[in-house]
Amino acid sequence: MDLATSHHVFLLVVAVTGTVYGLDILSSGTSTVEKASGETVKLDCQFTLSPEDTGPLDIEWSIQPSDNQDEEKVVIMYSGDRAYPDYYTPLKGRAHFNSPDPKNGDASMVLLSLKASDTATYQCKVKKVPGIKSKKTLLSVILAPSKPRCYADGSTEVGKNVALRCVSSEGTSPIKYEWTKLSGDKLLPASAGVDPVSGVLNIRNASAATSGTYRCLAQNRVGQQDCVLELSITPPPNTAGVIAATVICILIALILIAIILFCCLRARNKKKYEKEISYEIREDVPPPKSRVSTARSFTSVGSQRSSLGSMSPSNLHEYSKPQYDKIPSEEYDRPPSHAPLPPPSRVAGPNLSRMGAVPVMIPAQNRDGSIV
Repeated sequence: MDLATSHHVFLLVVAVTGTVYGLDILSSGTSTVEKASGETVKLDCQFTLSPEDTGPLDIEWSIQPSDNQDEEKVVIMYSGDRAYPDYYTPLKGRAHFNSPDPKNGDASMVLLSLKASDTATYQCKVKKVPGIKSKKTLLSVILAPSKPRCYADGSTEVGKNVALRCVSSEGTSPIKYEWTKLSGDKLLPASAGVDPVSGVLNIRNASAATSGTYRCLAQNRVGQQDCVLELSITPPPNTAGVIAATVICILIALILIAIILFCCLRARNKKKYEKEISYEIREDVPPPKSRVSTARSFTSVGSQRSSLGSMSPSNLHEYSKPQYDKIPSEEYDRPPSHAPLPPPSRVAGPNLSRMGAVPVMIPAQNRDGSIV
């Protein structure tokens, strides 16, 4: 007789006699278990047998579908005095029987390292022909709140409104947030309002007394985490002082820029001047003539002018003497940058006669230009 036939026979016997043979599961019905993620849970399934239950013992744990159209997912089995774990891949290595020998009446299942995805309705089914019993357990895996992040939102100046926020990125709802003050009188400001759902502590018209250490506690049914925030309420800035300091800094910067430009311009002009002076000094200019050579040149020039009739022997001495004293000093003192005047061109004797010149007798002169 197969299992299906035995089950039909069992139902027929129950319907006719109204009695059930010895197989029974203790605490039958649906139970609910809540556990935090990462914990271990034991789903109870205790059963008893009687001599009337003569068939082979089969134990099966399965996940009941939320939709009637879906099939059951077998997690572990016990059949033919042997356990068969790892039927369900998501629970592989994490599901096993609580007893090494379930036929002794303990068909409980243990789940390790619970995850939020393990939340489901689990069914324990015990069969021993002609008896069959089952029990359902609703497992709810709750994720504890993660460590929240505390921060101040808004201006922290005196007289402003500031909001202290507390947020846990993970956790199964509902998560409740609670704010407390740890410093000073340990009382929240009178103008403060707390939203336990969003985790926001609103403080209106903050004052210096609002400063201090605040603690936020995030909690749900399976766990809690907290964070600490240091709040410092500062006086408003001195706007006039800031403006004055800014103006002074700008003026100092302008003065420095002006000094730098002046120094650069002065250095540039100095360099240009030195360059122009170097152009005026030429190395190929001959040195000035001596007084002796200048006097001789002047005597030669005077003799030529006398031959033209412009001078006479009577005034030669008075003319040549002052000119001798003047011409050499001017040529000697003339800066090197000016070249000396070219000597006058000489006119031949025949040409002078043609021009109507009269020969004149020029007295002899010694070396210093005096008439002998």
